Amino acid sequence: MQLYNSATHKKEEFTTHTPGRVEMYTCGPTVYHFAHIGNLRSYIMEDALEKYLRYEGYDVNRVMNITDVGHLSSDADTGEDKMLKGARREHKTVMEIARFYTDAFFDDCRKLNIKTPEVVQPATGLIDEFIKVVQGLMDKGYAYFAGGNVYFDTSKLDRYYVFNDHDEEDLAVGVREGVEEDLNKRNKNDFVLWFTKSKFEDQALKWDSPWGVGYPGWHIECSCISMKYNGEYLDLHCGGVDNAFPHHTNEIAQSEAYLGHPWCRQWFHVHHLNSDNGKMSKSKGEFLTVSLLEEKGYDPLAYRFFCLQSHYRKALVFSWENLDNAAKAYQKLVKRIAALKPADGPVDQAVLAEYKATFIERVGNDLNTALGVTCLYDALKADTNDATRLAILDSFDRVLSLSLLDKAAELRAKEAAQARASSASGGFTVTGEGDPEIDALVLRRAEAKKAKNFAEADRIRDELRTRGVEITDVPGGAVWKKI
Repeated sequence: MQLYNSATHKKEEFTTHTPGRVEMYTCGPTVYHFAHIGNLRSYIMEDALEKYLRYEGYDVNRVMNITDVGHLSSDADTGEDKMLKGARREHKTVMEIARFYTDAFFDDCRKLNIKTPEVVQPATGLIDEFIKVVQGLMDKGYAYFAGGNVYFDTSKLDRYYVFNDHDEEDLAVGVREGVEEDLNKRNKNDFVLWFTKSKFEDQALKWDSPWGVGYPGWHIECSCISMKYNGEYLDLHCGGVDNAFPHHTNEIAQSEAYLGHPWCRQWFHVHHLNSDNGKMSKSKGEFLTVSLLEEKGYDPLAYRFFCLQSHYRKALVFSWENLDNAAKAYQKLVKRIAALKPADGPVDQAVLAEYKATFIERVGNDLNTALGVTCLYDALKADTNDATRLAILDSFDRVLSLSLLDKAAELRAKEAAQARASSASGGFTVTGEGDPEIDALVLRRAEAKKAKNFAEADRIRDELRTRGVEITDVPGGAVWKKI
């Protein structure tokens, strides 16, 4: 697989520390509010990446954190704790907020067919690990205590800015949004590893530490969680592009300082979902959730389909018109699959292998899911029987996770039930040879004629004729037979 590496700014052949195994880490949510669909775009694309790697034959150990402490309202070291902000907003405890929004996040993931990682670790469950690593950084001379807090000393590094080169002035007070002056820092880009009560007197969650009662900084949690569950060598770190700086930059600094060797080979960053007014953000108040899409009548998988049609390294513009187009295309795709006959002969393994090889080649070029979607349409036109077409589609859906065969089966059953109900109620009667799929098509033709949509009625008649089915209209219904 060729995958773009944010750290080197080029596509590279994907390799792992241990052949055949991928140690993968994905930054999880800060569970102070619902995830908006922009957040979930990242998780959809990371899910597709994990499933593609499994499709290629890798054994993947994917780890995700749940941030339930330490993430301040600025991604730097300023503002208030987002968890405390959420608790105050809803008049609940921080842990009540954390449990509720953690459950809500994974409920959204389930609706979007996002697989739960092998390890999901809330930050509050590894405080001792954070303290051990912070102490290790102090012992190695990479951290210092000042003003009641422990800071990482970036001046000890040969290179701090890993993903992009910044001017020194970028972190000057008032130049970059969210940066405030911290007189305890030796250097402008130093960052907090551990806060004590000197930062917030009213912090809800706090623990004893060698430096006083306090709580961890946001950046340290991901390094420690990954080192505990992925080991010392991480193959693949994922997240939204807005996490590259400062969050991922700080992760690299502290992890490599602590370990004494290179930490992560490959960095995968998903770009923003933008609205007409710019990047989606919870800080702007109103934001779009999966539940809101459902309230408006959208299948959440139509949103997944919308995301897969774009490349992860391009900003994606959301509008209701764009989502409508994706939803219609998804419905049409399911309808075409529903028209295939599952029992139409044996699966041609040679054809299946050929299409799988093409899928790997296309999607394996920097996770090009848009070409993966194109492969679905190619499979529908494959010069083979329906059983093989369905096997190809099912294979591709192991990565794309659009529930295509399940949705098609549901539609097939629904149409058959409608045909039976119409016949039983004394309405339009379909008489044939016991094939519910053909019954449903004959009924759809009758409905098209009733609506004076003669072009659709003729199309269905032609489709049936290509299947060797002849229709005879009779009073109150139609009779069909295979010829």
